[in-house]
Amino acid sequence: MRMKFHVAAALGAALLAVTACGGGGGNGSGSSTSGNSTSSGSSSSGSSSSGGSSSGGSSSTLSLAAQVGQEAFFDQTLSSGKNMSCATCHSPQYAYGPPNSLAVQLGSDPAQSGVRAVPSLRYKDATPPYSDNAQNPDGVTLPAAGGGFMWDGRAATLATQPQLPLLNPLEMNNASAAVVVQAVKSGTYAGLFMQAFGANAFDDTDTAFADLGQAIQAYEQEDMSFHPYTSKYDLYVHNKIGGTLTAAENRGLRIFNTGSVGNCSACHYGGVNFDGNQGLMTDFTYQAIGAPRNDSSIPGNPDPIPANNDPTFYDMGLCGPYRSDHMPAQLGTPDQYCGQFKVPTLRNVATRSAFFHNGVFHSLSQVVHFYNTRDTNPEYWYPSAGGSGTPAANPDFALQPTYVPGATVAKFNDLPAEEQGSVDEEVPLGTGITPAGNVNATTLGAGVQPRAVGSTPSMTDQQVADVVCFLNTLSDGYQIPVTSPTSGPCVN
Repeated sequence: MRMKFHVAAALGAALLAVTACGGGGGNGSGSSTSGNSTSSGSSSSGSSSSGGSSSGGSSSTLSLAAQVGQEAFFDQTLSSGKNMSCATCHSPQYAYGPPNSLAVQLGSDPAQSGVRAVPSLRYKDATPPYSDNAQNPDGVTLPAAGGGFMWDGRAATLATQPQLPLLNPLEMNNASAAVVVQAVKSGTYAGLFMQAFGANAFDDTDTAFADLGQAIQAYEQEDMSFHPYTSKYDLYVHNKIGGTLTAAENRGLRIFNTGSVGNCSACHYGGVNFDGNQGLMTDFTYQAIGAPRNDSSIPGNPDPIPANNDPTFYDMGLCGPYRSDHMPAQLGTPDQYCGQFKVPTLRNVATRSAFFHNGVFHSLSQVVHFYNTRDTNPEYWYPSAGGSGTPAANPDFALQPTYVPGATVAKFNDLPAEEQGSVDEEVPLGTGITPAGNVNATTLGAGVQPRAVGSTPSMTDQQVADVVCFLNTLSDGYQIPVTSPTSGPCVN
């Protein structure tokens, strides 16, 4: 377990100092990511069926391997239906995230849909491999599960990550690595592949498949559109023209960094990170947040996950079902890793319209309100039964529109009861108050006190709104306005 709440106030002060002084990081020419589509299915984002469609970097500036990776990234023939490329779900126009509001994306076989939301591929180049005892980049927090790619860290590198969706029947649906390699060999960039990896590059299927991953990794590392650092926050942190935060954005930043109020920076670390990166807004760790189950128990849910129709199915992140090294020995056995999912970067988070590993939320305001009221008002977020009297209306941001007085709330309903002890109770979710003699505790099972139902949340509604305003400054492609706005929710 990690000591986080007790150092958060000090970290917040340090981060404010860092952001005021600048340092670290770099700028690029990345593509704009403004706006969100509301289409009901995947789109190819303008890529061709077999050729590379540049995202933002010029092929002439990329290594041969990265040029192969660029071609492959937009190649729809690398899916079983010849209808889906990496860019279909990781659109460059949407910060290499999904181009629609679906909680989970459809696969190459449109009758299939996944079980997890698609994350952005931006700012992944500094991610270390997964470890149960990973060092935390803040230099203070104790080692814990961290690093790796995918929501559960199964892939160790950017090179091995693409292999998983390529072979996943719910995604690109290829039957084998040999099928993928044959598609490359038959494609328009086979010659380029041999230039990059040798005249005999296709002789061994396993080697060629690994080389394809290396090529995609090179593309994601070399093309600056994957890590452009072109947000308003970057101008601010480097003291550049146009980087002056508004009053609301400044308040939001302070709440973000204040351990006793927002405490966002405890996990979404904005200081100097591994390899000298700064402002990544993640510490690469894993948390069990207790997100509501994305199913039909949410009235009017536009996008329940089909797998959740099975009441025995639970997606528990680090302890299964897709990785098995932390899976409980038997049902009913508590496991500290259950329910833990990777802490994503918050860069470009305001361009998204599906949040958390199961895409259960569809607005950034809703997400911050959930963090603030999960414990104090669980009836906003989880289904309930029983009670009597006239149902009371919940706020507009709540998943559950009403609550019957006295009803029993099925809190943490996307985890089996025996695994709910892994749920995080740090500020603002819980109180962060640890049991005597266990100052490093962070979870319900370790004795950290939740916030009492009906008690006052950590943040006021205004503070929630200010945090959202700050998060909007993390979107790349920021254009300095000719005239600074004088009114609006994120100004004063």
